[in-house]
Amino acid sequence: NSRLCMSSAVAGYTRSLGSDGPPCCYEDIDHCSVAVLIGTNTAECHPVLFQRLLKRKKRNPNSLTIVVIDPRQTNTAKAADIHLAVAPGTDLALLHGMAHLVLRENGQDVSFIDQHTENYKPFFDVVTRWTPRKVARFCGIPEKRLRDVAELFHRRQRVLSLWSMGVNQRREGTAVVQGLINLHLLSGQIGKEGTGPFSLTGQPNAMGGREAGGLAHLL
Repeated sequence: NSRLCMSSAVAGYTRSLGSDGPPCCYEDIDHCSVAVLIGTNTAECHPVLFQRLLKRKKRNPNSLTIVVIDPRQTNTAKAADIHLAVAPGTDLALLHGMAHLVLRENGQDVSFIDQHTENYKPFFDVVTRWTPRKVARFCGIPEKRLRDVAELFHRRQRVLSLWSMGVNQRREGTAVVQGLINLHLLSGQIGKEGTGPFSLTGQPNAMGGREAGGLAHLL
């Protein structure tokens, strides 16, 4: 289970942050102002967590914006304020396009980048090539919707991103995880209450397996 479900998340966290410990916790769900669900049908695969989100949304609809990035029209997508139905396999391009717009609108956290990140220049060179028009065509989505979601990051709201198997179990899963983490690092949306990239474990048994030594990337 740990190998199949979590190896991409582990590799992405380790490469980007130096550790595979998620920099978030479940309490962040109660404090974020934006919840970005990417590659996860949370309503069916993590129903308790999803109901926690919906209950909060119902209590105060203006306190939370739910964004779902998924090619399919799932039950999760039906509950979203914004559903980006991207073409399958284009999620990394989407994340690059969002980073491009954050930079274009000067939404990057310069102080955080200077103090806590490295290799910013190579990342900048990559995302500047992914213009909104190019990304919208490649992903098969309206350019305005892309801008709407990117704006949630560069407006410095508290953004919590959650993902599971739709990201992890694909050929470029590790790269997508890193792309998502990079977006949080760029905007400084990490290490603060209600923010960060949060991997959702596939099955309840996975954590017990890891604690017994069955790690995702090691024997």
